[in-house]
Amino acid sequence: MEAIAVILILVLIIIALIAFAIMQIRMAGIKVKDFWSFIEANENLDKLYVFSKKYNKMSPQEKVIFLQETEKMSDAFEKIPSIIWEEEYSKYRDVMDIYRNIRLDRWKEASKKGSK
Repeated sequence: MEAIAVILILVLIIIALIAFAIMQIRMAGIKVKDFWSFIEANENLDKLYVFSKKYNKMSPQEKVIFLQETEKMSDAFEKIPSIIWEEEYSKYRDVMDIYRNIRLDRWKEASKKGSK
C-alpha cells in the first residue's frame, strides 16, 4: 500500500513539473508546438552542421536536400527568441552561410542557362 502511495506521489510530481514547464514556455510567448519544433530543429542543426563541412563535395542532389532541411530548421529557429539558442548561434550562422553559398551558386547557374 505504501508503494502505491509513493508511486502516486511521484506521478503527481512529474505531472506538476510538466505543467510548470508548459506554463513557463507559454509565459515566454512561445507556443508549445513551436518549442517542440525548435527542439527537433536543434537536433537537426547538429546534423546539418556536420554535413555543411562537406560543402565542396556535395552532389547537386545533396545540395537540394541540404537547402530543404536548412529551410525547415531556420523556420523553427525564427519562432523562438534568440536568447534561448544563443549558444548554438555559431553553428546556425555557419549552416546559414553554406545555405546562402549554395543558393548563390544555384542562382548563378540558372542565370547562365537563362542567358544562353
